Amino acid sequence: MTGPIREAKEALGGRLRELRLSSGLSGTELARSAGWHQTRVPKIEYGKTKPTEADIRLWCSLTGADDQVPDLVATLRNIDAAYLEWRRVLAAGTKRRQQLSVKLEADTEFMRWYEPFLIPGLLQTAEYAEEILRNVIEFYRIADDLDEGVSKRMERQQILYRRDHRFHFVIAEQALHTTVGNDDIVIGQLDRLLAVSSMPRVTFGIVPATTRYRVPISNFIMFDDRRVMVENTTAELTITQPREIALYARAFETLAAQALAGEAARGLIREALERRRTGSAG
Repeated sequence: MTGPIREAKEALGGRLRELRLSSGLSGTELARSAGWHQTRVPKIEYGKTKPTEADIRLWCSLTGADDQVPDLVATLRNIDAAYLEWRRVLAAGTKRRQQLSVKLEADTEFMRWYEPFLIPGLLQTAEYAEEILRNVIEFYRIADDLDEGVSKRMERQQILYRRDHRFHFVIAEQALHTTVGNDDIVIGQLDRLLAVSSMPRVTFGIVPATTRYRVPISNFIMFDDRRVMVENTTAELTITQPREIALYARAFETLAAQALAGEAARGLIREALERRRTGSAG
């Protein structure tokens, strides 16, 4: 975890250094105006010292960059919270992680979710979710609370029926063909997709496998315009910087524009179902 935090501090310091240079101030002049020891400026700029929110507001005021305060403060707040190793997140088992999702999703009016290889958790059948969580438990060698984790994931899906929430799911076509467990589990999951794809508050799209590459992306979930969560092998990343959230919004818009929706999307699901049922899945 120390590596990503160090890199984030260095990146923040680099942005502050750019503001200072653009203003024409030397490090010594900035420190004198701020009432700091002259070594504080280079320590902040090179990521040796993490600035406070008050430091950032004063820095921006002295460099004439008050419009940068919201983004820089969000960056600062994100440094310690952004990178959570999976072994820490899952230390108490999968149920607790699912519970955290319940709260976050309940507080979100508009959720946008992209998945390249799997069906999103809110759309999973119990059998599909069980296989996913079983693999999580085995891979990360954490406490086996499989039944509790699956139960909580199914509870999360009640949010789909609340009138004050909207959802836009986009998946890559590969997600229809990824084998999770066995053919019976995948067939049940694809049947479920046909049902949820026509729910009144759900927009659902599939990016065809032959679609032109446009966006460098992994899976991510957007919670309104205030938070993005990204999962990789070692950690879960939480992004709250407005500048970065805007990039994810642009990526989602690009993927959504490339995706097939409505009857065209259901046609791809039916094709995947037929291949599974006839034993010709790739």
